[in-house]
Amino acid sequence: MYLDHAATTPMLPEAARVLAEQLVRTGNPSSLHASGRAARRVVEEARERLAAALGARPSEVVWTSGGTEADNLAIKGMFWARRNQDKQRRRLLVSAVEHHAVLDPAFWMAEHAGAELVLLPVDGDGAVEVDALREELERSGDQVALISVMWANNEVGTLQPLDDVVALARRYGVPVHADAVQAVGQVPVDFGASGLDAMTISGHKVGGPGSAGALLARRGLDLTPVLHGGGQERGVRSGTLDAALLASFGLAVEESVRGREEFAVRVGALRDTLVARVQDVVPDAVLRGPRDPSRRLPANAHFTFPGCEGDSLLYLLDSAGIEASTGSACQAGVPRPSHVLLAMGVDEVAARGALRFSLGHPSTAADVDALLAALPGVVDRARAAGLATVGSVR
Repeated sequence: MYLDHAATTPMLPEAARVLAEQLVRTGNPSSLHASGRAARRVVEEARERLAAALGARPSEVVWTSGGTEADNLAIKGMFWARRNQDKQRRRLLVSAVEHHAVLDPAFWMAEHAGAELVLLPVDGDGAVEVDALREELERSGDQVALISVMWANNEVGTLQPLDDVVALARRYGVPVHADAVQAVGQVPVDFGASGLDAMTISGHKVGGPGSAGALLARRGLDLTPVLHGGGQERGVRSGTLDAALLASFGLAVEESVRGREEFAVRVGALRDTLVARVQDVVPDAVLRGPRDPSRRLPANAHFTFPGCEGDSLLYLLDSAGIEASTGSACQAGVPRPSHVLLAMGVDEVAARGALRFSLGHPSTAADVDALLAALPGVVDRARAAGLATVGSVR
């Protein structure tokens, strides 16, 4: 029973078919002969398909190897371009609950490129505090190079107040980037209407292939390249394009957007059942993120279980045939509480008992039933293990 679709979701049949068809074809999209031109046509058709699905112009689609590269290009490329235009634009505003694909390059820029990093605080639901952003811009708006706030949080599912963020940023001429990796296919995403300057998307989150992603960058946005080489993708992102991956990626985005409303209703109902019944079978389980379903992703349910270690819960569920996620980072083999939960004000002990259940297009009521049947026993065993560990330390 797979309940970790936020990490990666199975490929849509249509996307898998297109990938298989294209993989056996030869041609470098940058070559000028017939095979190269055919590959280029595949790439550009995928670009048009993806752009149309997300309210963008084809010229605004910059292909990348995935969400991480797109986030790095946005954070580094936008910052360097702004610094080159105005040396006082050194401040980098990033929400405290961003994915590490945004946080890590932001910290790197602070350590190596002279950026002054500001982590924007969030409330108890994980939403950016707009008043804090307003105060920051009032103090130093003429020094801000860019703002990055994700469309939807990957751990607790919180939808961010992007309209407010963009409106504030416009007053001070500050470009805004959003990581929309989790949002596409779950909630309405229209790049043109959003007012964003740049937006990240990823293939394997929407039923497409891995190693395929894109940064949507509005026309006129200056980006300093992070990769240098052949000058592909408007000279912004060098590297040979993989026509097969991009054809599959473009189709997956199109299909996921087309089926979004049905997905949100069906999977959202499954999620609501999961949330209600988890709290029935484990009464002290704490739902994290917004309780209002309209303010969170329809496929996301995130809990902390008092007295449990998330890793113990994860392994016990895995042994019962149920795959989920702790939603926390593990660095150098040492489990650490989620930075998202800590930023939300959850104490470290409680944050260590986190589990994220994320649904996808293959999810059924049987998946939820299996989880609910196994969860009470798993929680009891995890608590016993936690108590035993504490006793041995004493």
